[in-house]
Order: sequence, then C-alpha cells, then structure tokens
Amino acid sequence: GPRTPRVGAKANKAEPQADAVTDSDWEEKVLKSDLPVLVDFWAPWCGPCRMIAPLVDELAEEYKGKLKAVKLNTDESPTVATEYGIRSIPTVMIFKNGKKMDTVIGAVPKQTLAQTIDKYIDE
Repeated sequence: GPRTPRVGAKANKAEPQADAVTDSDWEEKVLKSDLPVLVDFWAPWCGPCRMIAPLVDELAEEYKGKLKAVKLNTDESPTVATEYGIRSIPTVMIFKNGKKMDTVIGAVPKQTLAQTIDKYIDE
C-alpha cells in the first residue's frame, strides 16, 4: 500500500514549549489541572531564568502525559507571584490537586528538577 508520511515524527521535533500561564488563567491551568503542574516563575530581565527555561521545556516533553509544565512571567502576572510569596526568581513550584507541593529556588540542574518532579508523579 501507499506509505503514509510519518507526520507525527516530524511534529515531535518541534521545539517543546512549556505553556505560558497568567493571573487570569492560573486557576484553570494550574489549580484545576488533573496532572501535577510544574510552574516556572521567571521574568525577562532575570539572567538565571534563561538558563532554566530550556530545561523546563525539555522536562515538559519528557514528562508529557504525566506532568504539565507552565511558565509565569512575574512582571506580567504579579498577583500569583505575590500570593505564593515568590521573592527570588527563577523559582519552580510543583502543584498537585490545586495545592503547592514543593518549591525549588534558583537555576538548578535539570536532574534536581527531575528528582523533585518524580516525587509527585504517579507511575
């Protein structure tokens, strides 16, 4: 039969991106999520945030179906950042069932983030 072009294979090579989240859709995307959610709190002026951003994208791809990864720009969405007491960025938080489970502060290695995620993922 005719060979079906493997569209899926190509699509996967696209840059995996963590979804952006804002004050307005925070509740829906994070608190009401069925999956655990990793939230990367960042800002455009923050140098170390640029180091952690690609890691968050990679983790979003690696944990697809088990974890949701989102990024919140603290300049654009100060309400959520204030509510959760974000004092320094980058800060990564893990939420599960609408509750904050864990916090990792600073530009940490990917391995550290993965180990934190693994605690909250149902295998």
